[in-house]
Amino acid sequence: MDASADIVVAGAGHNSLIAACYLAKAGYRCLVLDARHIPGGGAATEDLLLPGIGIDTCSTGHTLIRSNPVLVRDELGLVADYGLRYIDPDPVAHVAFPDGEHFTMWLDPERTMAEIARFSVADAAAYRRLLDEYDQVKSIFTESQFTPIGFGPALDQRLAEHPGGRIWQRRRALSAWDIIRNEFTSRHVRAFMLWMAFQTNQAVDVPGSGLLAYSLIYGRQQRSWSILSGGSGRLTDALVGYLEQRGGTVLCGKPVTALLLDQDRCVGVRTADGEEYRAGTAVMSTIHIKHLRDMAPRDSWPAEFHYGVDTYDVGIPGFGSYLATTEPPAFATADGPVTAVSAGTVGWPEDVVKLGTDLRAGRFVTEVPWLLVATPTLVDPGRASGGQHTVKVLSQQVYELPAGMGDWDTVKEQHADRQLEYLRRFTPGFTEDKILARMVKSPADYEKLNPHMVHGAFHGGDRGLAFSGAARPVPGWASHRMPIKGLYQTGGSTHPGGSITGGPGRNAAIVLLHDLGHDPAEVMSAPAATLARPAAAAG
Repeated sequence: MDASADIVVAGAGHNSLIAACYLAKAGYRCLVLDARHIPGGGAATEDLLLPGIGIDTCSTGHTLIRSNPVLVRDELGLVADYGLRYIDPDPVAHVAFPDGEHFTMWLDPERTMAEIARFSVADAAAYRRLLDEYDQVKSIFTESQFTPIGFGPALDQRLAEHPGGRIWQRRRALSAWDIIRNEFTSRHVRAFMLWMAFQTNQAVDVPGSGLLAYSLIYGRQQRSWSILSGGSGRLTDALVGYLEQRGGTVLCGKPVTALLLDQDRCVGVRTADGEEYRAGTAVMSTIHIKHLRDMAPRDSWPAEFHYGVDTYDVGIPGFGSYLATTEPPAFATADGPVTAVSAGTVGWPEDVVKLGTDLRAGRFVTEVPWLLVATPTLVDPGRASGGQHTVKVLSQQVYELPAGMGDWDTVKEQHADRQLEYLRRFTPGFTEDKILARMVKSPADYEKLNPHMVHGAFHGGDRGLAFSGAARPVPGWASHRMPIKGLYQTGGSTHPGGSITGGPGRNAAIVLLHDLGHDPAEVMSAPAATLARPAAAAG
């Protein structure tokens, strides 16, 4: 095949595919390379356990991408032409507490507030106030997320121009725990809010996590824990289909190992098999910033870039159990059994705060202070045949095991057993005989599956103040342009961060399109046939 293209893209996660699709829309021939046997990165669905049972390899919930213009305005036709269909499950979530109490969140906010009022009438009023206050500023935060750094007003400037902006300038600098304990009084309600705020694996006591107490709750109250009909891999399928129909190519089994430099400019990449792929216009990478730095000579990067990469916090690792079952986990409540696509268990507030502290200190988490239990087949039965279900049990864990504890292959099974035993306190019918197959992934397994998930952290890195906005991934290089000319960066380590948002991909496309002489807004809104490609080169 032709080992050259206008733009070579290293990595086929959803962000790099989104960026490549916009570039293809503008008329550029894109070649996308990925290390795995299938594209998609964290947005993939595979038969990991049994034939005919589709398991989301990493992501399942897609609520955050629903506010991205790529879907809101259907800028790539992914909905109209490629059939993407999202499901908004109701109930939104169900959580069990240590004392045996339960809480159910519903798409009807009045019904959710009635649940909160069982624990505290004042907290129900505080919840309504939380939704109303965030509704007044949601567009500011959304626009900031889907605008590249330097291509519009900074978030603080946007807030300063809003009547309540000074309050939000403080809130975004606080921790989620600061927000929650200031707004709510009930231990149960506080625990539920912390369970929700921890869903991006961001420690809830870290300054800068405060917005999660608003944005995640507000998004779920609007759209539930949105899942894609057919699995997360359907997003990847649509993006690959769009790209290939416009002359692009996606090659899998091609791990990129080096950047090709011509003097001070990146002109392509080399893969593990020794092949070289040349870019006539630019190179875009979704390789984790920790690894990207090692793919060019050290002196190719300035000293302050090295410092930024050295101090970049890769985030909290994940731990997961993937199950094929004959029945979903049903929570036993006083009003009867409850099932939910997004469910879980949570400890008391002090337990959740301690969880973040322990993880940052490298202490192995032996208890079960936080669990997310995802059962998408409750509303999307086509993922499994014969009425079976897929269940994913997610939590957080350290990457390095304490000395003398053994290896992950042994420890992970024991820890998964401990979590299931705890879950059965609240789902007594979810017995071992209901499980047809099981696969457990430790942080080391996640990293092996996808090197971009450094230390098994699959949200792209910590999102505290030191690693957000203009500081992500490195101060001075947050606008997707790297210190090496012709090299651009996207993915979860760039603004606005990890999860399935598509924000880093669309933002990186805006920057590169601009540098190539395009009006990004014109490219993103116009039909591809109307676009003219300017004679310009990336810097």
